[in-house]
Amino acid sequence: MLFNSPQFIFLFLPIVFVGYFVLNSIAPVYISRAWLAACSLFFYGFWNPRYLPLILLSIALNFLIGRSLILYKKRAFLIAGIVFNLGLLGYYKYFDFFLENMNLLFSTDIPLLNLVLPLAISFFTFQQISYLVDCYRGKVENYNLINYALFITFFPHLIAGPIVHHRVMMPQFQSASNLKINFENIALGIFVFSIGLFKKVMLADHFSTTVLDGMNYLDTITFFDAWTVTLSYTFQLYFDFSGYSDMAIGLALLFNIKLPINFDSPYKARNFQEMVSRWHITLTRFLYEYVYYPMQRWLSKRFFSSPRFKLGSKIKTSINVVLLFLLSGIWHGAGWNFIIWGLLMGIGVVVYRMWSKWNIKLPLFLAWGLTFCYANFILVFFRASNLDQALLLIKAMLGLNGFILPEQLSHVLSPLSTVGVHFGSTPLKDKYKALGLIILGFIIILGFKNTSEKMKTFKPTLIYAIFIAIIFVYSILNLTKVSEFLYFKF
Repeated sequence: MLFNSPQFIFLFLPIVFVGYFVLNSIAPVYISRAWLAACSLFFYGFWNPRYLPLILLSIALNFLIGRSLILYKKRAFLIAGIVFNLGLLGYYKYFDFFLENMNLLFSTDIPLLNLVLPLAISFFTFQQISYLVDCYRGKVENYNLINYALFITFFPHLIAGPIVHHRVMMPQFQSASNLKINFENIALGIFVFSIGLFKKVMLADHFSTTVLDGMNYLDTITFFDAWTVTLSYTFQLYFDFSGYSDMAIGLALLFNIKLPINFDSPYKARNFQEMVSRWHITLTRFLYEYVYYPMQRWLSKRFFSSPRFKLGSKIKTSINVVLLFLLSGIWHGAGWNFIIWGLLMGIGVVVYRMWSKWNIKLPLFLAWGLTFCYANFILVFFRASNLDQALLLIKAMLGLNGFILPEQLSHVLSPLSTVGVHFGSTPLKDKYKALGLIILGFIIILGFKNTSEKMKTFKPTLIYAIFIAIIFVYSILNLTKVSEFLYFKF
């Protein structure tokens, strides 16, 4: 079930909302939490009921391991829990990729399992690992099974985050003031959800048509069309994930739960490290807290302390940063294109750190432009299905496939024909619409406050009510197709 589907908005959500607060008023709180967890499992199983036993098994085993960690603080339990979670993720997400490369490397013909990736496995795996580590560190006190199941399955964040801590979310469910309907939270939640719905339906889904069109003729795509396609994907991904994050936060507010901000105008960043820190904030935070710092300590103890590895602290840090983002790339997908994308992310952060150490300062617009262009460039690997596709698109972006402008511009830009620019038609449809959307995308991301900034000044006034009504109704009327969010496949 999708947030941007009529059955979710007009059927599932009202039933869950009414049921939750009615049960809060007439029954013990564990009943309403069980209701919300059961509805969240229905939400998850609506996509493919076959994987419901998998998430239930994962929840049950992690709960038992977490309880053992709270009671006994045995490191062996923590290691077993992490191995179980990563093993489950590795089997479903990476086993076929491993077999493919084994076949390629050793010229074997081992049949692939063709496993279907269970929805949200990357997100609930990391969330459960963070829970186990927090249990081991003594940061979890309440280990009630219903509470834990709700913590993992709460439908606003289940499919694509944000990744949340048990100690952050569960006290909100246990607060007596949150058991009653809060009309201010409802007004704010509807406001934020409507903005997210608009981003998804009216922006991301329209950018996607240009991207899909361009990816169909990569063998012949030329310079201007290639940049149109890559910029369209850059904005599609932005508004798709930003829209999902808004909708998740808005939905949680309806139940008086405040989820952490997961997206903070990354395309306004003036350096690559800042951009990374603003994109998928909770994933970055998880990777630093639960991967980077433990990895740094482990590498320092096992390798960097050896006389054979006499490296400066800056070089050690750079290696750790590149490894961290390599893992981030692998987490996003099983493919060499994701591995390269992760490496390029890490290299971008390291280069910026070196740049800043040398105290080199650029004009703000140039710094922003370099950051945005680099992000747009490496997203080619994120979007491409394989390395061949990525290389074809990069070849065109570098002008190696030639330059073709629309025939209508020939009388204005005819001098460009002397430098290899040709005028004619290209297979890319609706070029002017795509260009208009790209310009609109730049205006929105650079000229307006983001949703989290708007939330700070939100007041349920008549003007806001009219604004919400317009964008909500307009989005609903344009739900001609219901498309998945891009992060669902991760």
